[in-house]
Amino acid sequence: MALIDEELIKYLEDLSFISLSGEERSRIAHDLEKIIAGMELLSSLDTGDLADSDLAGNYSRSVMNDLRKDEVKASLSREEILKNAPDLSAGAFRVPKVVE
Repeated sequence: MALIDEELIKYLEDLSFISLSGEERSRIAHDLEKIIAGMELLSSLDTGDLADSDLAGNYSRSVMNDLRKDEVKASLSREEILKNAPDLSAGAFRVPKVVE
């Protein structure tokens, strides 16, 4: 029995508000099966002899501390930013209302 079937793909289409062709559905089902197989492989690895800090803590700390210096740089003028705007109002972008 496949984990990823046509019904699941259609459900995912509905959730993401997209429509896929038959070929796209097949390709996505195949890709999702490969992702699940990879996750199952990872979950089968024995990490019992590793401390929790070895698994994630050291990596996340090194990434969090790898920050760039704040530097003041020239920026675009308001006129340059707004020159291609399709609709303006009071010197700003005007966008359609999305919340009732």
